[in-house]
Amino acid sequence: MDARTRLLVVDDDPSIREMLRDYLQGHGFDVAEAGSGPQMREELERDLPDAVLLDLRLPGEDGLVLARYLREHYDLGLIMVTASADVVDRVVGLEIGADDYIAKPFDVRELLARLKSVLRRLQARPPAAGIPAIVTKPSRRKRFGRCEIDLESHRMFEVGGSEVTITAMEYDLLTTFLANPNRVLSRDQLLLQTRNREWGPFDRSIDIRIGRLRRKVEPEPGGEPRCIRTVRNAGYMFVPGEPSG
Repeated sequence: MDARTRLLVVDDDPSIREMLRDYLQGHGFDVAEAGSGPQMREELERDLPDAVLLDLRLPGEDGLVLARYLREHYDLGLIMVTASADVVDRVVGLEIGADDYIAKPFDVRELLARLKSVLRRLQARPPAAGIPAIVTKPSRRKRFGRCEIDLESHRMFEVGGSEVTITAMEYDLLTTFLANPNRVLSRDQLLLQTRNREWGPFDRSIDIRIGRLRRKVEPEPGGEPRCIRTVRNAGYMFVPGEPSG
């Protein structure tokens, strides 16, 4: 990764911050630290990072509140750090729109791999609004329900309308479905395609992601799913060709 890539580690444990700082700096990152919500905001004002590693168990301000604040106000990578038993926190964090999560205790090599994956997705995006982009070739768009996926810029748009915000994992899910139309994909297959990690047999976080995607792409968001269909006891299936509604 480029040495200019800046990370912000938010954790109230100084030993964890020091360990992550030393390890990530050794892999070419600039690393800032914060031990609380107020310190995190100070660092954001000082120099905006490319990604934040956020511990959800912080003193004072709840980590989920901070995660929501980051997602609503900044376009950056967000990886939640949770205790292994905090299933509810993980579920809520994914619903908020975190790009990934990792449970304590974690292997720093796994964290680095997840971080690089999130950053690759971010770096593939075009410049922010107001900054002209260099157009090298026409974008390739694929229809997905009432939206279109731009495969060049990793963005999604309502058909004939505005951009729809998606996370890195949501983009991976969309492209996995696009590559496998009318084919039933199990939860395990979807998780392996989108996260590149080992999963427990009862991990159901994919259901949360599917629910979020349905609200964005289904022709009738509050009605019966027609674009991403549930196949009982089997998984999910993308059915192309639905009308925009």
